[in-house]
Amino acid sequence: MDWASIAGIILGVAGVLIGQGMEGGKLSSLLQPAAFAIVVIGTLGAVLLQTRAATFSRGMVMLRWIVKPPSDSRAVLAREIAAWNTAAKRDGHLSLERFMLSSKDKFNAKGLRLIVDGIHPDKMRQLLDMEITAFETAERQAVRIWESAAGYSPTIGILGAVLGLIQVMENLSDPSRLGPGIAIAFVSTIYGVGLANLFFYPIANKLKNIVTQQVLQQEIAAAVFYDIATGDHSRVIDERIATLLREH
Repeated sequence: MDWASIAGIILGVAGVLIGQGMEGGKLSSLLQPAAFAIVVIGTLGAVLLQTRAATFSRGMVMLRWIVKPPSDSRAVLAREIAAWNTAAKRDGHLSLERFMLSSKDKFNAKGLRLIVDGIHPDKMRQLLDMEITAFETAERQAVRIWESAAGYSPTIGILGAVLGLIQVMENLSDPSRLGPGIAIAFVSTIYGVGLANLFFYPIANKLKNIVTQQVLQQEIAAAVFYDIATGDHSRVIDERIATLLREH
């Protein structure tokens, strides 16, 4: 559980609500379903319009990483690297097949398979680099839906404000209907700007950091596979492990 994310969400919302109370305003005045619908549904539609369905779906699935990020697998990978290197040095490259068959990580299984198949190290590294690039591109496109939402929501909030003012202008002769129109106008702007800066941008940035960490692990694993394939010194692989375990 990422308690920093939970604390950030609570503090962000609490800051707005406390400020509203300190100014003498009613908390209920911020609860405008019409304004919320305009901003949230409008932003959702805009993001869907620019994004492939699979990419949008992936971005929504990644949202859970905000409170429950992927487990830190660096220590496990470090132990696996040491085992791969020991087996390759002692029993040859074919001995890596058992690790390939038992690996739950598709990237690692592919790297081990390429070694077992005797693919030339340079060609193997090219294939793994292509795999990393494809993975990173797909993940970053999924994360980008949250950046897009952050860009659209303030503008759609202004659109909600204009709609509210139109309602006000249409009902100038009926004072009882002016209040709801003005409320929608101002609260729509709050929702648009608030969602962008308190949620969408922070979500995008945290997800980008997680993807960067995942890509780094794959890059280190790819370098290790190349080292094993070329029979490089174990000290080199030890340095790779040290880099992997370094705090980022």
